Amino acid sequence: MSVAPTRVYAARLVGLPIFDPQGDQVGKVRDLVVSMRIEGAQPRVLGMVAEVFGRRRVFLPMTRVTTIDSGQVYTTGLLNMRRFEQRSTETLVMGQMLDRTVTIKSSGVSGTVYDVAMERARTRDWVLSRVAIREPNKGLRRRGQTHVVEWDDVVGLAREDDRQGATHLVAAINEMRPADAASMLHDLPFERRNAVAMALDDERLADVLEELPEEDQVGILERLDSERAADVLEEMSADDAADLIADLPPETAEILLQLMEPEEAEDVRRLMKYVENTAGGMMTPEPVILGPDATVADALAHVRNPELTPALASLVYVCRQPLECPTGKLLGLAHIQRLLREPPSTLVAGVLDDELEVLRPEATIDDVAAHLATYNLVAAPVVDENRRLLGAVTVDDLLDHMLPDNWRERAAERRG
Repeated sequence: MSVAPTRVYAARLVGLPIFDPQGDQVGKVRDLVVSMRIEGAQPRVLGMVAEVFGRRRVFLPMTRVTTIDSGQVYTTGLLNMRRFEQRSTETLVMGQMLDRTVTIKSSGVSGTVYDVAMERARTRDWVLSRVAIREPNKGLRRRGQTHVVEWDDVVGLAREDDRQGATHLVAAINEMRPADAASMLHDLPFERRNAVAMALDDERLADVLEELPEEDQVGILERLDSERAADVLEEMSADDAADLIADLPPETAEILLQLMEPEEAEDVRRLMKYVENTAGGMMTPEPVILGPDATVADALAHVRNPELTPALASLVYVCRQPLECPTGKLLGLAHIQRLLREPPSTLVAGVLDDELEVLRPEATIDDVAAHLATYNLVAAPVVDENRRLLGAVTVDDLLDHMLPDNWRERAAERRG
């Protein structure tokens, strides 16, 4: 096995691509699996948790890792697609070791673990060799001093720690895409998952919740106090919040809706009135809506919003006042590709597609799929009987509802 550098820190490994001998990417590194021994003895690194297609997590033994460097990991061949299941004798470095409170034997200093390093031993096994520790903060503006010490100079890593926080794991999760963060959170032990979720800020937790299975969403939300849960729901997209609230006991759902900001709660209540798996049940009430006096420059400024998904940014909906759903009469749609070909001062109303068929809120999931396919769209308007815009259905909303709950696992199994 060739390795450069000889010492590798776990936090820097997370997210690195994994390649097979032909140079094809087969996954990403998500964690390290180690076998803890007696206090002070260097744990043996058994392998890596690799995330493959469909967010499936599988085990990559260290014996099959040929090269590690600053940008990638290479293996001897294809990965075994059997889902990773942690054994009682195994510990996850990122998921369970970060944020443990430990003591440096030689100095008596205590702090929390924020990284660990692994390297090759004389036996050719990989072992955890060093621990990066940060002392508690010294006041509001002074960060605690950091130390990197040998593994055998640390006490507290071979036992369970009821005081274990989440600071450094949260920092690692904050660097990931929401879908990747959700995958890591999902695989944590139950109590650890809830501790990390509670340490995330409202906006980040909302992003991650949208990517989690319903069971995890409900479990995390129910552990939050009502005020915090309402704040997190406000940060979620209205359609995702409506789906999540619908899974809660009715009395809990009503309490949270009462605590949310009235405008946010109204959007959610309105979506909850529609039947699941209809256009009304899938739509988002926050597409890009402009009046007929808006210019192309105005429209392009709106679709540049980084919080918009590509599907929502593909169309601008031109309506009469009011310009919030439910709007005044929908006048037509402006396609982003058409807008990019027009002078900035041109009125959007002059480049409208006003003949495109629209969807009604009761349209079935099959109707929505056929509509998007027929007109080669990634989003479509949903209107009422007076042609007032109620919202927009996007192709990602459609796929979320069309695919079975376990589609990711099934896709990974077919690939294996």
